[in-house]
Amino acid sequence: MTADPADADTPSATDTSLETLRQWIGRSESRTETLAPAPVLGLAATLDLDGDAIARAPLRPLWHWLYFLPRAPQRKLGPDGHGVLGGFLPPVPLPRRMWAGSELEFHRPLRIGDTVTRTSTIEDVQQKTGRSGELWFVSVRHVLTVGGQTALSERHDIVYRAMPEPGQAQPPRPRLPHQPQWQRQLHADPVMLFRFSALTFNGHRIHYDHDYVRDVEGYPGLVVHGPLQAVLMMDLLARELPQANVRRFGFRGMAPLFDHDIVTIGGRRDEQQPGRVLLWTGDDAGGQAMEGWAVVEE
Repeated sequence: MTADPADADTPSATDTSLETLRQWIGRSESRTETLAPAPVLGLAATLDLDGDAIARAPLRPLWHWLYFLPRAPQRKLGPDGHGVLGGFLPPVPLPRRMWAGSELEFHRPLRIGDTVTRTSTIEDVQQKTGRSGELWFVSVRHVLTVGGQTALSERHDIVYRAMPEPGQAQPPRPRLPHQPQWQRQLHADPVMLFRFSALTFNGHRIHYDHDYVRDVEGYPGLVVHGPLQAVLMMDLLARELPQANVRRFGFRGMAPLFDHDIVTIGGRRDEQQPGRVLLWTGDDAGGQAMEGWAVVEE
């Protein structure tokens, strides 16, 4: 059963107090889809992978993000290209919206052809103040099931912040704390960013509109998607430990990467915790953009 955003019980989208927006906690919606091959073949092509081989295998970790895509009609898009808030997601009163991170647990594999139900629930709404000013966080729990059996569960954290002041400089990236055991580099150019946006039906203009991203959001280039960076971390793990079975994975964004950066994806075994792998993305000068970790069985 899918929750109706226009339901009479929906709190007022004009009242943006924390108390009111926390009334969205517990709100839920469900969708059912049959996993088609076309998105998998498209992402494989984008990452220069063998699409036919990947399509025959269980769905790679995180590739479920190719399904259950947003479907806001054009008239209900905001100026940033996202769907306007106030339906399933609360109407947070800050305009700059980013995927802050996720934590996932993989229970059983998904395959092309599976009929999957995703149930999404608002778990938390928080307002905080950081070094960059006011921040809002919304956490959403997604649970994917096949035939009533849980295949994976995911906590998705979204962060909202104010637009930067005109001329405000981009803060430096933190330094990478680890030496890589494995590493690869690539250029996430505008074509790759466009293709990933298209595959995930992501209208956010920071990933393809140079004028918007520079003049409105104050970034020096197109922003490399957080989920694309997470997919690249899982791709590195698959290249280096092809027999490993990923049981859990988490990541957190620390600083943006841009289309002019050389994206560096690194990883190493965690010497303190057997079965755990440390993963990250950054630039080619030692700056870190994202930190991640995975628990694997070999």
